[in-house]
Amino acid sequence: MVQSVDEDGAVDPWRRRPRRPRRQMPLWQELPLLLIVAFCLAVLIRTFLLQAFFIPSGSMEDTLLVGDRVLVNKVVYDVRDPARGEVVVFRGTDRWAPQVDGVPEPGFLAKLGQTLGDLVGVSRPGEKDFIKRVIGVPGDRVACCDAQGRVTVNGVALDESYVLRDSPLDLPPNARECRSRRFDEVVVPPGQIFVLGDHRMVSQDARCQGPVPIENVVGRAFLVVWPSSRWSSLPVPETFAEVDGVVAAPAPTGPGPVPQVVPLAPLVGAGWLVARSGRSIRAGRRRLHS
Repeated sequence: MVQSVDEDGAVDPWRRRPRRPRRQMPLWQELPLLLIVAFCLAVLIRTFLLQAFFIPSGSMEDTLLVGDRVLVNKVVYDVRDPARGEVVVFRGTDRWAPQVDGVPEPGFLAKLGQTLGDLVGVSRPGEKDFIKRVIGVPGDRVACCDAQGRVTVNGVALDESYVLRDSPLDLPPNARECRSRRFDEVVVPPGQIFVLGDHRMVSQDARCQGPVPIENVVGRAFLVVWPSSRWSSLPVPETFAEVDGVVAAPAPTGPGPVPQVVPLAPLVGAGWLVARSGRSIRAGRRRLHS
């Protein structure tokens, strides 16, 4: 304890010396630190919670257009399996042909930009990253077509209003190409999902490339975030509610919308960092003018 002297000159052993105000970090030191913290926070969010994905092809038109960016929840399938009707991002198996090809070899600066973009989740997808809609879950019987040319799941026909460009019915099924609308009944194996693109005329999907292991699913795409004119959610179409009444596989367990709220916590932290940075900049400007 530091002793101090009172007004009469006597030593007061119980009186503390007034604390000096803590010196604030200079602006030129604080800004780089905040940028590093924000970058690390973005990497953590991208790795464990949320990631933005770029749409490189027209296989999901008109639900998703080329150039759209969707926000993917990477937590939701840690507590439950994918459900019918959800749009998911996944890594294709060896049977899935790469969807990103013909791209010239980038230079050093382009590679550096891609690396940084990949760290924060804003780069182009890899050649084995795909985005499709879940049509069947483990145990489901998926086939096409009924008398009206519709896909059926467990005998229930889907009214797919989101499919604006369907494959022709007159082409015979081909195990190597997804050009035909028709395909034989498939019983989805355990631990896998049957996925189709919304633009059936150009989508290379489970019709010819087989189901996808659930462990390959990166997350659920639930929001179109760019361009701003296309800001919208990606809900489950109502037609899948009719299939849910004819359950051929265990229903997904765990909470539904809760995991989509959990990832917002780090975003609040990021907002706090930005707000704090703004206060520091304003304070710095006031010091410069004094």
